[in-house]
Amino acid sequence: MGPKNDTQISQFLLLGISEDPRLQPVLFGLFLAMYLVTVLGNLLIIMITISDSHLHTPMYFFLSNLSFVDICFTSTTVPKMLVNLQSHCKFIVYKDCITQMLSFIFFSGLDIFLLTIMAYDRYVAICHPLHYTVIMNPRLCVLMVLVSWIANALHVSSEGFMVLQLSFCTELKIYHFFCELNQVLQLTCSENFVTVLAMYLLPVLMAAGSLIAILYSYYKIISCIHAISSAQGKYKAFSTCASHLSVVSLFYCTGIGLYLSSVVTENSQSTARASVLYSVVTPMLNPFIYCLRNKDIKKAVKKVFVIESILYLLGLKKSP
Repeated sequence: MGPKNDTQISQFLLLGISEDPRLQPVLFGLFLAMYLVTVLGNLLIIMITISDSHLHTPMYFFLSNLSFVDICFTSTTVPKMLVNLQSHCKFIVYKDCITQMLSFIFFSGLDIFLLTIMAYDRYVAICHPLHYTVIMNPRLCVLMVLVSWIANALHVSSEGFMVLQLSFCTELKIYHFFCELNQVLQLTCSENFVTVLAMYLLPVLMAAGSLIAILYSYYKIISCIHAISSAQGKYKAFSTCASHLSVVSLFYCTGIGLYLSSVVTENSQSTARASVLYSVVTPMLNPFIYCLRNKDIKKAVKKVFVIESILYLLGLKKSP
């Protein structure tokens, strides 16, 4: 850690995934492709859940919200990375760095909250099927999503207030492709241990609390499925939450892996490479998981493409 700098910090240096100039065009093409797939895939989910009346249910309402958040989640980091790769300029100004860090915390927190809500939705659907429509009424669904946004806004506000109390050292190299919380806090020269500890612990406690809630929901779900006598009934019940379970596993496994790698390898670009799975690959794979494993989504996708094909053949729709 460098000496303390009493002057106003103007910018940070994002070292990215690799400093090899030969890899920059390859990385640009790869991340541009992944970003486009993420945005288009999640937009497809949103459009299908809105347009198909059969998907106007609580589960797909939460799924469309998750897809929107995933687009925002990826958009906080990848566009800036693409600009840096294309312009060969790796600097980011202080204000933009803090904004990016807080935005990443906000949308990752929303992802966690929505996955927890979706676990509760699956619990009610499987364990209390006769009361599902009464319990998961539209008012409650909107309220839960609204509370998620408000809770994360309050969390990010507290993180933003705390980070403004910190001073930074003259060594302002971030071994990452975006302003990640752990990397930014490692550059502080502040002796305010309580503030730094609180900034570390708040996201961890939120993620841990949500994971406990998800695990408890699935414990109850598994208990209910185990009580079903027929094998067909068990399969049908489990298939309704298979997509969500896959997304949760992918999200938390990559997140925990990223946390452990950042603890083991301090200030290393290997952490940045590991975070690609969590911050880029996971949001990209979510639409594929739901499209491949969810029968309702697959039917809706086929229906959209069949209608588009018929309109094109009849000449009612021009090709782009």
